Amino acid sequence: MTSSILALQPAKPLFSYRKHWAHRFGVAPFLPMSRAEMEALGWDSCDVILVTGDAYIDHPSFGMAIVGRLLEAQGFRVGVIAQPDWRDASAFEALGKPNLFFGVTSGNMDSMVNRYTSDRRLRHNDSYTPGGEGGKRPDRAVIVYAQRCREAFPGAPIVLGGIEASLRRIAHYDYWSDKVRRSILLDAKADLLLYGNAERALVEVAHRLAKRGLDQDFFDIRGLALLRERTPDGWTEASAEDLDSPDEGRTRAAGDIVIRLPSCEQVSRDVESYARASRVLHKESNPGNARPLTQRHGDKDVWLTAPPIPLTMAEMDAVYDLPFARAPHPSYEGAKIPAWEMIRHSVTIMRGCFGGCSFCSITEHEGRIIQSRSEASILREIEVIRDKTEGFTGIISDIGGPTANMYRLACRDKETEALCRRPSCVYPDVCKNLDTSHDALIQLYRKARAIPGVKKVMVASGVRYDLAVKSPAYIRELVEHHVGGYLKIAPEHTESGPLSKMMKPGIGSYDRFKQLFDAAARAAKKEYYLIPYFIAAHPGTSDEDMMHLALWLKRNKYRADQVQTFLPSPMALSTAMYHSGFDPLKPVRRGASERVDAVKGLRQRRLHKAFLRYHDPENWPMLREALKAMGRADLIGPGKHQLVPGWQPKGAGKAGEGRRVEHPARAARGGRKFLTKGVG
Repeated sequence: MTSSILALQPAKPLFSYRKHWAHRFGVAPFLPMSRAEMEALGWDSCDVILVTGDAYIDHPSFGMAIVGRLLEAQGFRVGVIAQPDWRDASAFEALGKPNLFFGVTSGNMDSMVNRYTSDRRLRHNDSYTPGGEGGKRPDRAVIVYAQRCREAFPGAPIVLGGIEASLRRIAHYDYWSDKVRRSILLDAKADLLLYGNAERALVEVAHRLAKRGLDQDFFDIRGLALLRERTPDGWTEASAEDLDSPDEGRTRAAGDIVIRLPSCEQVSRDVESYARASRVLHKESNPGNARPLTQRHGDKDVWLTAPPIPLTMAEMDAVYDLPFARAPHPSYEGAKIPAWEMIRHSVTIMRGCFGGCSFCSITEHEGRIIQSRSEASILREIEVIRDKTEGFTGIISDIGGPTANMYRLACRDKETEALCRRPSCVYPDVCKNLDTSHDALIQLYRKARAIPGVKKVMVASGVRYDLAVKSPAYIRELVEHHVGGYLKIAPEHTESGPLSKMMKPGIGSYDRFKQLFDAAARAAKKEYYLIPYFIAAHPGTSDEDMMHLALWLKRNKYRADQVQTFLPSPMALSTAMYHSGFDPLKPVRRGASERVDAVKGLRQRRLHKAFLRYHDPENWPMLREALKAMGRADLIGPGKHQLVPGWQPKGAGKAGEGRRVEHPARAARGGRKFLTKGVG
């Protein structure tokens, strides 16, 4: 089957498979976590055992719960081993050997991002663990869990999934070890890896394994990584080095094409090859035109099939309508799990993001084509929350997704969408082919808050402001009914240099949104505040850029409390910039690649963070020293146009250990801990 034909074929409907024979056992109240629960269900074994680094919460906000309930709907008996003691294999024997496979995930978060700060400091809490306790999952959890599964049952197939596996599917720079690591498929010694939102691949793999085991080919299944000895007959290889050449168009026109990325060994020793591999991976991400990729690791190829075809609205509805218990497993005996407390009264309305921010993993993992649920499905879930979720007081805490306002937004022309290779639909400007109407979302908001028993529907997901300004009616609706005093928004920076590397709009878009937001707040006679988020130390950011950002913050009377330092997550374009010093947003050609400066030293990273907290006396000594070195001693002093004073409070001065600074009005009301000076 050619790659071009594969791209055009419609996907097999997710719920059209003939159910596995074990469907006769019916639906489990919770997927079993013990032998006793299995016996109570009449099971002698599990077909699939899911191993996860999160506590088991049977709710569609948790990927493992979706996977488990989806497999159950296909007729398979699914068990769960949640946060096992990984120090020996005994915990992985708890449910016996699975008939089909172990499904291994680190959980909703990458285990390294979950455990370490951007300065590689150890975190001591974990929101996905009872009591918020840290240390309940190992570093590189997918690798460790897979190894223990293999020790427990050497012959059992192992299938990797989730964000940790997805973002490590090829050779990748690992920030925590400061080196390029090979595909996690090899390090975990697993049989298959499912990347992205993997429902289609998961169902197909499970049914194939039930029929014929591992002794078969899987390379026609989208969204899969697997090992091969060589390129199969009938396929023609195109080198990644040719894809930015004038002959690229002819290469695209051919069928049966697989793109050969620079090998693991090559990207490990040559940073320019690493940048090229990153560029090609992101260009080959549109399900409508992406070609398979292959990368040599020693004597084997890691083969990536084309990205999965997004779920239809009907399929999304069916997934979210599965019989979730919508609660943590009873074995936790009511212990508080912070992630559950945060989302228990929230609703996911869509997946994916076409923003393409170079530092973010959402697009890499979920894709840039928006997958939306129907209005009826969302309203049904709100009614279920009202009627069945403990502690509901009439407040829906969030109605959103990866972003708040991409619901049902898409390219106006499906043929154009299938051919497009832009990494973002909104950068450098909003694409003329993008339908930016917020009418469907406004209608959904109105119907949601009209449900009897619902007092307020909050929007806590981040608003994409460059889209929101296309719909002033949406901003008015948001301000009048769905903001609880504060609204998160992420301009990330003010300067064009770093913004161009982040693929974020200029600060003018933020200013326009602020004007509309403030006007709507005044019209509604409400005092509302924006919470802007900024990133320190992103590639392409100079000390002068951070100084200008700090001056902008002071001029606009913002005092950021929580700030974010860039963390190079695996496979992100920004991470390729950080590691290689080249810009993969531009053509990467030997000797002609565009360079980009990375902020790597700990002192400089702390300085960039200190600029964001210019108001904290603990940061003043570092900032005064930096301003003098930059020739900007004129910014030291008491004037309103100066950045930091020339004096130091007694007992303050350990840079980087800032005190909390709150907006006075909010502090007087006993307010929240993450605060900025407001607008409106």
